[in-house]
Amino acid sequence: MSESPPQSTRLSVLIPFALITLIWGSTWLVIKDQIATVPASWSIAYRFAIGGAAMLAWAWMRKDALWLSARGMAFAATLGFAQFVLNFNLVYRAEAHITSGVVAVVFALLLVPNAILARIFLGQHMGRQLLIGSVVAIAGVALLFVHEARLSAAGTRETLIGIGLSLVAVLCASSANVMQGTRTARRHPMSSVIGWGMLTGAGFNALFSMATVGPPTFDARPSYTIGLLYLGVFGSAFAFSLYFRLIQTIGPAKAAYTGVLIPVIAMLLSTLFEGYVWSWLAAGGAALVMAGLVIALTARRPNR
Repeated sequence: MSESPPQSTRLSVLIPFALITLIWGSTWLVIKDQIATVPASWSIAYRFAIGGAAMLAWAWMRKDALWLSARGMAFAATLGFAQFVLNFNLVYRAEAHITSGVVAVVFALLLVPNAILARIFLGQHMGRQLLIGSVVAIAGVALLFVHEARLSAAGTRETLIGIGLSLVAVLCASSANVMQGTRTARRHPMSSVIGWGMLTGAGFNALFSMATVGPPTFDARPSYTIGLLYLGVFGSAFAFSLYFRLIQTIGPAKAAYTGVLIPVIAMLLSTLFEGYVWSWLAAGGAALVMAGLVIALTARRPNR
């Protein structure tokens, strides 16, 4: 009797996996325009106010419970603070010091803290095949990082600040990722948890913005408004609902492979829209990332 294929190679996993990487791979282009004229913290607040409203509207359409228990609201607020306040403020500010390509590549390392924290808090062991795939993928990420660092016009100090901010953002995102794998997360409707997490995150961002950069400002350009709607509805509400569901299905370590693939998607889109020119270093890094991805996703027992 033949063994059934790994769960992570089923269409119910591969389709959301592909959608997440395509959406988040494209957001780097949009974020660059978002931070050009409006303070980053206000753009983040607008983004998650839109995303939170969209998620709660979706929860209402699904007839999920909109109001959570006190414990559920506390969980959503904690998740929102880690993922939608700390993580995104650090990412947006990192892009003021280094290129978005370098930030995207640093974020590809998300699979490392995800795997470690999943082992500590969820008791999940990395299977041998997932470990091998991770090593191959990280080698590819290293090549992509060297390539992007060579292209960066930032000095050593600016580069170190940008990378430092990005690494702290990775840890914040990883803590939120692992929270979605806990029993507490499974006790509440995901759409409602994400919706309230985004709205509380938007509130925290608004308070932070008022304290640091003053009253709200807005860019009347159509590209800013359209970009904000894209980031709020697709880049936040839709993509995060898929991603957190993916975490609960295949575990934080495998789900983090979306972050490994996103820089490659971002570079492909940059080729189409920004005239990005590939080097042998970048191509080799992308090939290793793809090879590591295939090895990891075909592992039969990634998390035991």
